[in-house]
Amino acid sequence: MKKFLAIALTLVMCLGILAGCGGTTTTTTPTPAAPAEEDDTITIHVGGIGPLTGGTATYGIATKNGAQIAVDEINALDSNIKLEYVFEDDTGVAETAVSAYNTLKDWDVDIIYGTTTTAPCISVSSETFAERYFQLTPSASSPDVTAGKDNVFQMCFTDPNQGVTAANYVKETGIATKVGIIYNNGDAYSTGIAQGFIDQAKELGLEIVTEQTFPADTNTDFNVQLTACKDAGAELVFMPIYYTPASLVLAQASQMGYAPIFFGGDGMDGILAIDGFETALAEGLMLLTPFNATATDERTVNFVTKYQEAYGEIPNQFAADGYDCMYAIYEACLTIEGLADMDHAALCEALIAVFTSEEFSVDGLTGSGITWQANGEVSKDPMVVAVENGAYVTK
Repeated sequence: MKKFLAIALTLVMCLGILAGCGGTTTTTTPTPAAPAEEDDTITIHVGGIGPLTGGTATYGIATKNGAQIAVDEINALDSNIKLEYVFEDDTGVAETAVSAYNTLKDWDVDIIYGTTTTAPCISVSSETFAERYFQLTPSASSPDVTAGKDNVFQMCFTDPNQGVTAANYVKETGIATKVGIIYNNGDAYSTGIAQGFIDQAKELGLEIVTEQTFPADTNTDFNVQLTACKDAGAELVFMPIYYTPASLVLAQASQMGYAPIFFGGDGMDGILAIDGFETALAEGLMLLTPFNATATDERTVNFVTKYQEAYGEIPNQFAADGYDCMYAIYEACLTIEGLADMDHAALCEALIAVFTSEEFSVDGLTGSGITWQANGEVSKDPMVVAVENGAYVTK
């Protein structure tokens, strides 16, 4: 092979010499390549934060998965705006959430989605406010999340409003006149809803016969609190707590033969999916939620179908809030001029202007015509559902 190559090269050189000695040379001008079509795709880096492990993992996993379905749908649209999505586990701990936020900054994040739970979100929102990253949380509901921070918005109801809505429902329906309350006084979420309920109940003339507290979601014995409610004659026990302690309350109430109406906030959603939990214990349980997976409208049916196919379970409201967050981000970006040239700080200011505009609203799984106030609080209508035969039924 080498010898043949040498002979071929010699012939080429000789022909070149002959051509240079009076021969006629033909020069062909190469046809220029067609210019490549300009790629006008704008990719927005959205970084999510929430618990994928730990005691509140059900919430984080749901918000992660619901958002992923929306991202996949958005990126399949005939649009030049695409979302790149990464989700970091914060284990439900504030310090870990801040570390997750710093990891996302190293990834060159544009928008923060999350965090999922309140205490981590309060810590991260202080960072995003100082560094001017737009932040939209699906489920951190304390007013402290957004207080004094113009760049932080919520997709979920605020805690006091949940309490007010629950008290109004109890009064309007007349389902009880004597109410007991059990809440976690070491948790901002639980305390905020409880206080909203207590204040509104007093305004409405509902009789709160006892207020019982516990110090942490790791609490496992609720017999003292339940006995106090039973002895006080509480017909309804309002429990603005997360689903893990709630499952223990329901089991222990059953053991003592106490069967009032139990009523919770959105943190109760997910109780039917707890491994090993006897769902019959939740029969009759009432809770506030912006989403019911059994609804028959096309958008809900499509979402539930995709979620079940992808993750093997029925989505809860946290998944639906996550889905709506991504569409809110995408639809807001569609309205922004000069999006391609913006850094995260400029994008933050532009998104604040869009979200607080009177013209901007989003139709989602958790509400139609969803809007936001200047303080970051969302405006949409909650619904009350009850567990009947192991499923949520809108009341």
